[in-house]
Amino acid sequence: MKVFKIIQNGSSFLRKFNIANCILDTELLLAKTLNKSREEILINSDLKINRTDILTFNKYLQRRSKNEPIAYIIKEKEFWSKKFLVTNDTLIPRPETELLVEKLLKLYNGKKITILDIGTGSGCIIIALLNSLKKSSGIGVDISKDAITIAKKNAQKFNLYNRVKFLNKSVDNVFVKKFDLIVSNPPYIKRKDLKNLSDDIKKYEPRMALDGGKDGLDLIKKVIYKSKNILKVKGILALEIGNGQIKKVSKILIDNNYRIIGLTKDYKNNVRCVFARYC
Repeated sequence: MKVFKIIQNGSSFLRKFNIANCILDTELLLAKTLNKSREEILINSDLKINRTDILTFNKYLQRRSKNEPIAYIIKEKEFWSKKFLVTNDTLIPRPETELLVEKLLKLYNGKKITILDIGTGSGCIIIALLNSLKKSSGIGVDISKDAITIAKKNAQKFNLYNRVKFLNKSVDNVFVKKFDLIVSNPPYIKRKDLKNLSDDIKKYEPRMALDGGKDGLDLIKKVIYKSKNILKVKGILALEIGNGQIKKVSKILIDNNYRIIGLTKDYKNNVRCVFARYC
């Protein structure tokens, strides 16, 4: 069977399960199957595919039909123009988080800083920052040992292993050194709202990276409290937060002697990131 026919059949199959991006997903799954780029298979649409590859491709289609995220099936997700290794031990990097990176790179352009990334997951935030901040270095921490394994692989992939360390530890463990910047995309979804998430999130993404406790602020509060002891004077704390949380988060920051220096809204006009300097 040829590429164009396989894509046609695959997208029709996914459409029956209401998979929104059925054509794109089919193309990506076929590219994964053949170990080629999506562009390569589209250019060579007359290429004949052998039976073994078709069987592998069909297994991928079955997984996608059950709402398993495409990123987990192909084991990668593009973030900040780089393809990061991801597994279901890590959250899938979102476009909204790129807004956090974008703002921080403007703040620290050309500077030499030390960074701590709390709840680093795949390491996408700190790796994206260090890739542009060539003089800087940092540490990423996560309570998930499996997530740290993935982050280390990404550091190796992007040749940053000499400027970043990934540690399997909680922020509760006091650091000896202090940092210019602490960044975190902590869990911020209210526990009672987890059941309302779409199937691709609640069934496949790690619950510990989503569950923000009763009010969605448990981990955000912890990061704010702990950061006071490990931020340098005038150091910056950058947080990604949930919809409607900015008033409560602002109060917690101000009550803990932080001064808010910037906010960033997402593509739906919700405040998504808050930047605060420790006084």
